[in-house]
Amino acid sequence: MARPQDREAAEELGIRALGFLAGDPERLGRFFELTGLSPADIRAAAADPAFWLAVLEHLASDESLMLAFAAHEGLDPASVERARLRLTPHVNEGLREG
Repeated sequence: MARPQDREAAEELGIRALGFLAGDPERLGRFFELTGLSPADIRAAAADPAFWLAVLEHLASDESLMLAFAAHEGLDPASVERARLRLTPHVNEGLREG
């Protein structure tokens, strides 16, 4: 099971990723289009840890977007995938059982 600080760090990366998406209306519009969320939904959605997983999955689903985010943040692109895995419930359960 992921340690709480690992999950918190992963959620923080999700927050930074949302900020990156929000920095460009086209990127943010695509996120809303694909997730079915609207700007009015963000506050409520952000209270759910699954929301941050959805943000990171959105980045991971588009390699060029993920690479742009990683470059913007000065991160190794693999850190996005590691954060995504920390927030993925079934992966965390498998690690706990294994």
